[in-house]
This record gives sequence, C-alpha cells and structure tokens, in this order.
Amino acid sequence: MREPDRPVAVLVDAYTAGQYLPPAFKAQGAAVVHVQSTPRLIGSMPAPDLSVYDELVVHEDLTKTATRLSRLPVVCVVAGMEPGVRLADELSDALGVPTNGASSAPVRRDKYAMIETLRAAGLRCARQIKSGDPEAILAWVAGEGPYPYVVKPLDSAATDSVYICRDLAELHGAVREVRGRHTIYDKPNDEVLVQSFLDGHEYVVDMVSYAGSRYVCGVWQYIKRVAGGSHPIYDTEWLLPADEEPVPTLIAYTNAALDALNVRFGPSHAEVILTPDGPALVEVGTRMAGNMNPGFHDYCAGANQADLTAFAFLRPADFLGSYGGRTYQKRKEAACYLTPTAHDGVVVDIDDAVATEIGRLKTVFGLNVKNKVGDRLRPTVDLFSSTLRVFMADDSRDDIVGDYHRIQELAERVYIVR
Repeated sequence: MREPDRPVAVLVDAYTAGQYLPPAFKAQGAAVVHVQSTPRLIGSMPAPDLSVYDELVVHEDLTKTATRLSRLPVVCVVAGMEPGVRLADELSDALGVPTNGASSAPVRRDKYAMIETLRAAGLRCARQIKSGDPEAILAWVAGEGPYPYVVKPLDSAATDSVYICRDLAELHGAVREVRGRHTIYDKPNDEVLVQSFLDGHEYVVDMVSYAGSRYVCGVWQYIKRVAGGSHPIYDTEWLLPADEEPVPTLIAYTNAALDALNVRFGPSHAEVILTPDGPALVEVGTRMAGNMNPGFHDYCAGANQADLTAFAFLRPADFLGSYGGRTYQKRKEAACYLTPTAHDGVVVDIDDAVATEIGRLKTVFGLNVKNKVGDRLRPTVDLFSSTLRVFMADDSRDDIVGDYHRIQELAERVYIVR
C-alpha cells in the first residue's frame, strides 16, 4: 500500500451504496482497503469498483485476514453492505479498533436472534419461530392465532423471498419456497423464519453512531406494494419532518433497539412498523441505507451517512461535538422511487431518450438506471429486481407526485427487452 502512514479504513463488502464510502474516507485523508468476505464477488449485486481501493483482501479466515490488516494503521472496519456485517464486527474486535463486538455480532445479522434480543430487553416486537421443519412451523402457527403471517429467510435482505401469507395454503407454499432457495448472497436457507404480521405503516430510521452517541440522518416512510399476491416490494419512501410525530417516537424506539443490539459505532438502517400499540422493529442493518445517495441526502436533509461515517471514525471528537445526539432537519420534500417491471427477458438496448426525459423532469434530482445491456430482467418481486431508482426533491410534494405518475408511464420504455 502507498503512504502507509495514513490512517486506513477497512470496508467489508462495499456493494451498492457502499460505493460512497471510499470517497468519503479519502476526503478525510484516509487510505481504503476492501475486504471481500466471499471467494468470488456476490453475483446478485452490481460489482463494486475495486480500482478505487489502495489494497484488496479476499477473506479466507479470521486469523489470516486480521494478521494481514494488523500491519496497517487501521482506524476502523465498516460493513459496506449486509453480507459484510458479521465479518466487520469480528475484524474490528480482533484489530482492537472501535467495534460493536464480535460476541454480539450474530444478533445484528440473524433476524430471529435480533428480535429475541429485543424481546429480552422488553421492547415491542413480532412473535416468531424459526425452524427447518415445515411441520413444526405449521403447528406453531396453528396455536398462535389468526393470519396473516410473514415468511422470510433468516439471513438475507432487500425483501428477498419475503411472503405475506393469509391462509394455510399460502403459508405452506411460502415455507417450501424459502427452504428450496438460496439467499441473494448465495447461502442456503437451512431454516425459515415465520413472524406474526405487524399491521401499520412502515418507516426507516437511518443513523450514524460513535461510542453510543447517535446522529439521526433521516426518517422516511415506506410505501410498498404487494406483487404476485404475496411479495411486498418497495415503491417509494418519503422524507418526514423530524419534529413531527411519529418521528420522535420512532427515533426513541430505534435508539432503544440499537442499545439492546449493542450498536455503538457506525451507520445503521432500521425498518420499523408503527402498530396500533406502538413501534415494532422489522429489522436493523448495521450498514448504510441501500437508497443512500450523498448529494441527494445533503440536499434534502443536510447530511448523509457516508460522509458522517467517515467523519465519525476519523474525527470522533468533532463528530460528537457537532452531531452526537442531534437530528436532521428536513430541507425539501423528498422521495425515492423504485420502479417495478413486468419485463421478462434480456436487455438488448437502453432507450437513452426516455431515460433523459425522466431525468429532466422538474423534481428529479437523480436517476439510476440499474440494469445494462445483457442483463436478464424478470417481473419485480424484490428490491434487486426493480429497474430504476429515481431520487426526487422539490418544495412541492404535489409536483413530486405528478412527476411520479409521469415516470410510471415512461419507466417500462427505458429498457428494450427480447
């Protein structure tokens, strides 16, 4: 590595939004090392640009990787995306840098353990069972009460293989489907997680922590649709005013959940449903939000998770003094829209004129055309099978809604599929 005297930030599996971490750390004067947790890059996600890193490490085992990194002046280890969460905790602990702790790492990744940890702390959460035995699951549901129930993998993300089941037939089919698949990270689903359905609006609470002191980067309300009768898929998320309910209630609950899960350092992305009885956690990832975009979040909320993560680890006293215990202020009406597709085929061309028309709409801040020529499109059932990510901001919510409807008319024309 060149200039080994610079502080080094280690980023584990910096896929998708993790791409924003290298420039954020470099802007603070750090070198960046990428650790790949798998022998090969995970094929279900766009490959990270590895050319921006000062050094690349393909993880084999904890001792080898920690030994190699210990020769460098490492100041932090940060998960770039969900598959890197556990390894980031283990490496930061082994290297003696700020850490959420290896011993508690499983509760920040295994969704069953996560919810049971909250239950033990006295926080509201779903009832649940995990099992590799479909009969045990069906017997548990029979004794629990009325439908619906949610079926999902223990260790995945992006609404991968998540089903809302309204009767026994749907439940039985969903359990069978999840057990028969690998996750988007190519891990087998040896067990299935089934949870009671949390009825209410869903929100996301994004934070950055240092030594347990947190800055709230944004609270957004999810709008989801149900595809294929049982798959909840992302549609839009809307930025909420920080000083109006339910935001203060959601922030207080999320702080308590992060404390219970020992999330003391780094970015976090919590999904919370506001039930009639109060907030209940869906899950939390100790990584940045997948829809995080630095310029967009700076514009509508005044700061972004990538820059604040780098600032916290490299200038902790300044972070604590300027951001610790504080909350964003909404500057603009803002939404992120993920377009679904009914296409089923291979992308043979992209209509740049249609994409340009979308990008020139009044409220469109930025447009991410997620697929390229040669990619296979299938009807949308989760986050990764959506086709466009559109960042929208304006003084007028009505104008955003108007452009949203225009994008709905145009989105399927961006891709030429055969």
